Amino acid sequence: MIQRRTILKSGLLLAASSLSLPTLAKNSSIATGDCCLRFYNTHTGEKLTSTFWAQGEFIPDALGDINKVLRDHRTNKIADIDPELLLLLGQLNGKLGNSKELHIISGYRAPESNAFLRGHGSGGVAKRSLHMEGKAIDIRLPGTDLRHLQKAAMSLQGGGVGYYDSSQFVHMDTGRVRYW
Repeated sequence: MIQRRTILKSGLLLAASSLSLPTLAKNSSIATGDCCLRFYNTHTGEKLTSTFWAQGEFIPDALGDINKVLRDHRTNKIADIDPELLLLLGQLNGKLGNSKELHIISGYRAPESNAFLRGHGSGGVAKRSLHMEGKAIDIRLPGTDLRHLQKAAMSLQGGGVGYYDSSQFVHMDTGRVRYW
């Protein structure tokens, strides 16, 4: 016989889990399925295929693996990557019908790396870059036109999207929606 307390506890857990469901997951097919990303870090040569979202929940070990591969390659510092950014990348893959590796130019960036890049003439490096909060990523997708990648990212309306033709990457972040 199931006790009343068990039923109430289950109902509260279900309600709490639906409230904590990330916004991007609520608004996509990811909410009911799994989300897997494939990465190739262009600076370290590391590759990772990771299912970080399954059955409506983030998978902590998978998030840890992603944090490691998206670390600052200059300082080797690891920080938490915004899970919403990962869901956004999952939506981007869905939009493009992509199952190949996203090439990572920059994920997390330590403050000292950001200052170094700003001081050495790297154009487009913001003083308060969202890379330093784990909320931004610079990517390319070999075989996909950079403008097509940019337009697909913009269509998601999930945050900022920057186009860097000379460096051959698209910037995505989970800040306010804006384009450059």
